[in-house]
Amino acid sequence: MHGHDRRKFLGLCLGGITFTLMGAAIYPVFKFLAPLQTRKSAGKVEIRQQDLAEGEAKFIEFGGEPAVVVNSGEHGLIALSAVCTHLGCIVQWERDKRRFLCPCHAGLYTESGEVISGPPPKQLPKLPLSVNNGIITVG
Repeated sequence: MHGHDRRKFLGLCLGGITFTLMGAAIYPVFKFLAPLQTRKSAGKVEIRQQDLAEGEAKFIEFGGEPAVVVNSGEHGLIALSAVCTHLGCIVQWERDKRRFLCPCHAGLYTESGEVISGPPPKQLPKLPLSVNNGIITVG
């Protein structure tokens, strides 16, 4: 009877280890395939217009996501998502070239978010923007 108890105990241990390893293997696959949870933050972000000189870009968080406001002389003020449309990296502002660069795969965007070159499949999404009494409001 003592050998039977040991065999039962070892079977339970092996079953527990197998269950744990299967869970550890399945969880990342589930997280990859599951839809992203969207975080909501404040519906509006305000910036003083005097804090954004021509040719400058200011990165902000809008709706729980990185965003950027650009003061373009040619196009005026523009608010864009700062998330590259290729694989979701955060774009960087190249002030001297007045364009956005995705550091992951060298995607390039104009200051208004249009694709210049590289792998991005579409432009950076525009965000609602208004200016009132020297206050830039995104949202």
